[in-house]
Amino acid sequence: MLERFFKSRSGIPSQSMPAAIAHHEAGRLAEAEAIYRRVLEAEPEHVDALHFLGFLSFQQGSHERAAGLIGRSLELHPGNLHAHYNLGRVFQAQGKLAEAARCFRASAQIAPDNYEALIKLAGIQLSMGEVGDAIVTYQRVIALKPDFAAAHCDLGNALRSQGRLDDALASYLQALQLDPASRVARFNLGIAYRDLGRRDEALACFEKLSELHPDFADAQYSLGHMFRDADLLADAAVRFRRALALRPDYAEARWSLAMAQIPQVYAGGEDPMQFRAAFAAELGELERWLGEHRLADPSAVVGVMQPFSLAYTEQPNRPLLERYGRLCSRLMADWHAAQGFPARPARSGGGPLRVGVVSGHFRNHSVWHAVVKGWFQHLDRERFALDAYYLGSSEDAETAFARSRAAHFEHGLRSLHQWVETIQRGAPDVLIYPEIGMDPMALKLASLRLAPVQATAWGHPETSGLPTLDHFLSAEDMEPPGAQEHYSENLVALPHLGGCVQSRGVQPESAAFGSFGIDAGVPLLVCPGVPFKYAPQHDWIFPEIAARLGQCRLVFFAYGAHGLSEKLQSRLRGAFAARKLDFDRFVTFLPWQTNAAFHGWLACADVFLDTIGFSGFNTALQAIQRALPIVTREGRFLRGRLASGPLKRIGLQELVAASEQDYLDLAVRLVRDREYCEHIEERMREGGGALFGDLAPIRGLEDFLARVAPR
Repeated sequence: MLERFFKSRSGIPSQSMPAAIAHHEAGRLAEAEAIYRRVLEAEPEHVDALHFLGFLSFQQGSHERAAGLIGRSLELHPGNLHAHYNLGRVFQAQGKLAEAARCFRASAQIAPDNYEALIKLAGIQLSMGEVGDAIVTYQRVIALKPDFAAAHCDLGNALRSQGRLDDALASYLQALQLDPASRVARFNLGIAYRDLGRRDEALACFEKLSELHPDFADAQYSLGHMFRDADLLADAAVRFRRALALRPDYAEARWSLAMAQIPQVYAGGEDPMQFRAAFAAELGELERWLGEHRLADPSAVVGVMQPFSLAYTEQPNRPLLERYGRLCSRLMADWHAAQGFPARPARSGGGPLRVGVVSGHFRNHSVWHAVVKGWFQHLDRERFALDAYYLGSSEDAETAFARSRAAHFEHGLRSLHQWVETIQRGAPDVLIYPEIGMDPMALKLASLRLAPVQATAWGHPETSGLPTLDHFLSAEDMEPPGAQEHYSENLVALPHLGGCVQSRGVQPESAAFGSFGIDAGVPLLVCPGVPFKYAPQHDWIFPEIAARLGQCRLVFFAYGAHGLSEKLQSRLRGAFAARKLDFDRFVTFLPWQTNAAFHGWLACADVFLDTIGFSGFNTALQAIQRALPIVTREGRFLRGRLASGPLKRIGLQELVAASEQDYLDLAVRLVRDREYCEHIEERMREGGGALFGDLAPIRGLEDFLARVAPR
């Protein structure tokens, strides 16, 4: 195995070297080291003894000594491609990726057919975020060695990181054809199928992998996530436990087991409170487990799965999320301490305050439109310099707009280490995360202290629980009395809706009634929420509306993720059956619609039924734009008041029901009482414009930033 590293010799005679090499290749390192040292005592510039003793030091874990010895050998003999290669391995082990890349590149320049150096170089380019360069280098490797299965697999990883999923899939299939026994290729193939939404093929791939390699913990772990995505929590738990049995220190599996306790959509008869209790119990087990295990990479578990579904029951979540947040920040602090980052640079005096915005959604996304875009449009650029740190990959016109308005715009595939370096280099006075809960990288970064003042906002309308976040930016129109008790952060209720939102001009498409068997002559009630926003205790309202109206059509929109809409549909069928009503006569689940098509349904609907407990904000604003009467029930928390806030802002408090019964009565009245409905529509047309372009929240944010930023 080591023979290839002993081919380039300087030609300096030494009768002892063959014996040393023999010991080295046989693994007798102490004997080899003793001879190398004797040779160097006699000939201090013996390039092979320097090189080989350096490589032996690398094998023993003495990386600094290895780098010095091999580096000295290369000073004496720069043309030794194997010494360049081995020094690259030393630098790679030290985390000095740029130096390692330089060495592997030098080795490949000396011997252009040295595919081993090229494959190492490509791997480092990929880890450094130089994805395009990595792809080119992998392609060079494959051109030199077309049957190199691992290179095809690694090329697939690079392509997948660029979002080129079909190309990645082709690479994984080629790798598996070349090496049918490769569990890595089969594993990555399953990931590609999953990312492409081909769930059945992904599941079959992981099941086959589990059958061929029953000791492969990653296969069990991946199956756990497949079942979790499909809301099959019992099956997910079995797989996570199997992964832990195979690898007792598998931190990601232990973390996922704790997080996978709350369904995304509840089945009929399931009690949400039982699942919350199970989550609390598993969180305690996770806390104990983490106290007993030292993690090689503490950052790996943070964000691998988040308790996002916790917010979709109308219960106070602060105690649970504070426990979760403490775990995240503790693990990330351990990771940060091991990285040896320099102290945050001191802020030079003068100039505008630097405000960093860290988000995976600088694009056409609800968080961008509701929260962030107004900052980039209207914050005073003489007083505040907005630096954008875009964690996502896709780009569109909104990305281009953000880039044009940012003082600095950082974007591209980067490791956690690189993002920390990038943000620290920017030296923000205030760092804002528009949402915590959707993006794993955002959670990792927010769990660290990277700026003197750190805040989150209501892109996910729930406290983060993170002790590293100082403030929660919300809206005075959407917070209940005593709201501070719901947050671990200091609550900052900005004026009105908390953000400056813009009216979006969308030309609606004609609603395709006939294509879906819907009678255009019956009242149409749009139910726009994603499936996990519908709590089971409110299901009775829909058949009751149908019973009271006699004729109507309730239109839901099928969400594409793993059968969640089917689960909701099954539950609603049960509610209609209990009321002895024909579900199919009253309810239609449409495919997920484009924005123009969705506006087409809003344009011809009679009533908009907001989700109860976790309401809609962007959809409510779209309905107001269309002068479509909304029925909402004001919730206990911010997340249940996202529609009532805008309605009250324009003087339509009467559309905000105080109870579920009031919600039902109001929906029926708006359909039956045409005069009243038209009155509401007219008031929406007259007052709806006041919601858009409101600069009061921007001025409030500016005052807040000036007040809290360090001087």
